[in-house]
Amino acid sequence: MSKPDTSANRARSALALALLLVGALAVAAAAFLIFDRGEPGAPASSAIGGPFRLTAHDGRTVTDKDFLGAPALVFFGFTRCPDVCPTALAEVSAIFEKLGEDKKVAALFVTVDPERDTPALQKDFLASFDKRILGLSGDGEELQKMQKAYRVYAKKVPLKDGDYTMDHTAIVYLIDKKGRFVNAFNISRPPEEAAKDLARYL
Repeated sequence: MSKPDTSANRARSALALALLLVGALAVAAAAFLIFDRGEPGAPASSAIGGPFRLTAHDGRTVTDKDFLGAPALVFFGFTRCPDVCPTALAEVSAIFEKLGEDKKVAALFVTVDPERDTPALQKDFLASFDKRILGLSGDGEELQKMQKAYRVYAKKVPLKDGDYTMDHTAIVYLIDKKGRFVNAFNISRPPEEAAKDLARYL
């Protein structure tokens, strides 16, 4: 019986490890480029976000320019979301409460389900949350442009009863007072901590 070629095995193991490390570094570099946090007021480090023109849940037509002058949290979801979206809305409401009612800040809840999420439905859905959270819906093409600008994934998932749900990105984006992307914003930490962080951008 011939002995195993240990040198060849070692070479293959080293090559596999090197490829794994290169892959990990590539993922880390991509994440850094997308979500590199700068200092308050610093230019965004990546091309996330951009202009939009949509319908707010109170019936107004709004654009990105309407939110200049104050930081905003932007996240995507839908009114029939069973858990992730209501939880995010509750967490944002808690953060805004700790920040104070007098603080000028906004949160934009952008629908990924324009077929069902009318302004009236969004208005009812958001009634239990902080009044500074604004639901946005509108033309499907405009919403797709915004999803692309924020690198959001959204896909309709059929259900057995003929209905459907939506699979979507659950990132909360922090936009500074000049309309520039800052970073993904962690809303799952204690609301006092998140409010203190957000206050840096007021």
